[in-house]
Amino acid sequence: MPPVGNGPRALRFTDRVPAAALLAFVRANLPAPPLRLLEVGAGDGELARALTDSGYQVLAIDPHSGGEGVRPVALHEVDEPAGAFDAALAVTSLHHVEPLGESIARLADLLRPDGLLVVDEFDVGAFDEPAAEWWLRQRRSLGAVAEITPAEIVGEHRAHLHPLERIVAALEPHFRVGIPLYGPYLYRWNLGEPFRRPEEAAIARAEIPAVGARFLAQRR
Repeated sequence: MPPVGNGPRALRFTDRVPAAALLAFVRANLPAPPLRLLEVGAGDGELARALTDSGYQVLAIDPHSGGEGVRPVALHEVDEPAGAFDAALAVTSLHHVEPLGESIARLADLLRPDGLLVVDEFDVGAFDEPAAEWWLRQRRSLGAVAEITPAEIVGEHRAHLHPLERIVAALEPHFRVGIPLYGPYLYRWNLGEPFRRPEEAAIARAEIPAVGARFLAQRR
């Protein structure tokens, strides 16, 4: 897919799967190393280690992780000087961040002026019952047993996660935010690469919404 020209830079969307494809997407949109990078919500640290191997100096944080090289600290509690990072990365993490407004303000403070934020997100506001039913159906095809309804899945997620519009609203006072580019996401959620094309086909037929969103934001 060609670059999308909205936002602070042209966003290049890669439709390959994590982790190699996620690394490809991130590398395509980050400035070239060397630079100091903050990864928000680093999980087990796999992506941070790959970026370190690529020449970046990475501080990976995640308050719920014990992953190798990941600092178990919340974003709003990061003890670094203002402007300490050249760029930041948030992969399916901002929808979990609490407190959202304070955390985004701290993220902006940690980035140098014009520093870039690369975001890969799940838009829970777009996630609806048809999407949940599609995902449950694919899980059943893998032999999984789920005693939960699509409505319950949607309700639980919307009760606990920030929708993309709320994330963008928290970013806008501090960042110039590019227009999100939507694409498949559900195949990444306990399904796998073989389900990517079926998800894309279901999106193209308007049977389910695209709930994955990627965008760039630049520090004001």
